Amino acid sequence: MSWVEILGFVTGAASVWLAVKENVWNWPIAAANAVFFFILFFEHRLYGDMALQVIFFALAILGWYRWLRGGEHHTALHVSRITLPQVMAALLVTIAATAATTAYLRRVNDAAPFLDALTTVLSLVGQYLLTKKIIENWYVWIAADVLYIGLYIQRGLYLTSVLYVIFLLMCVAGAAEWQKTLRAAPATQGL
Repeated sequence: MSWVEILGFVTGAASVWLAVKENVWNWPIAAANAVFFFILFFEHRLYGDMALQVIFFALAILGWYRWLRGGEHHTALHVSRITLPQVMAALLVTIAATAATTAYLRRVNDAAPFLDALTTVLSLVGQYLLTKKIIENWYVWIAADVLYIGLYIQRGLYLTSVLYVIFLLMCVAGAAEWQKTLRAAPATQGL
């Protein structure tokens, strides 16, 4: 266990908890988290997860903007559901990107090419949906977190695997919280 793993743990837990609560401050903390995990994954030769942190950093900036100004008339964004075309696009991207990323990670001697690729792609899809405040992001994250827990235990990243158990629980809470928000939305829209 290193300081960078501890800092990744703390900022990761804080950013996900704030996302569960629909707090816009999850995004700058998520950006810091991406920096810590970039370093950690480089040290452990999980290059897919390392590269993912660069994208997470960019998505944190995008998410911060969207949550503040991405709604109608540049207002705060509200929780919504995924559309059928978005589901189809997410599935196609997941399949194609996982295949391509697995092939690449095999060439660069990644420690776990398929699992690293799949979790990387699921994370990108989940994070993109989160930036748009689409409730189904939590279900994508649940799938990714289950896989991450096994991967990190296998790589000896025990604190990080504990963090992903916490993430998993927070994702379940996030889905429930955002579901309440969706149910309450029609009643409050006219107020």
